[in-house]
Amino acid sequence: MERRPFHLAFPVDNLSAARHFYGDVLGCAEGRSSDCWIDFNLYGHQIVTHLNPDAKARTMTNPVDGENVPVPHFGVVLTLVQWDALAERLKQHGTEFVIAPTVRFRGEVGEQATMFFLDPSGNALEFKAFADDDQLFAAD
Repeated sequence: MERRPFHLAFPVDNLSAARHFYGDVLGCAEGRSSDCWIDFNLYGHQIVTHLNPDAKARTMTNPVDGENVPVPHFGVVLTLVQWDALAERLKQHGTEFVIAPTVRFRGEVGEQATMFFLDPSGNALEFKAFADDDQLFAAD
């Protein structure tokens, strides 16, 4: 089955902060925009930040492998090389991690490199990578 880009639209409380974070920190190319929204290219996927000055991100967490994972969250499954480069880029920009870059489920089915952080509006993002992409949907 051919993989197609996904589209995700979500609220932010400050478009200038979103432009800096998604453009400068994450390195996403900016697409179309208006006074109310900005399109970004997130590794070939279209994400759209929509201005809502009253937006409040949710703060729910669920335990996963000994960590409190923020929910909801979104991100991209990268290659290990891309993941390492992004982790380094985020560190250079002084990003505060919710869950610092780490390897989860080490030696188990689904072993993955993962990291969680928040955008300036409090939206949670996770980027992960697998040494073996066939493990993405592997069951125990």
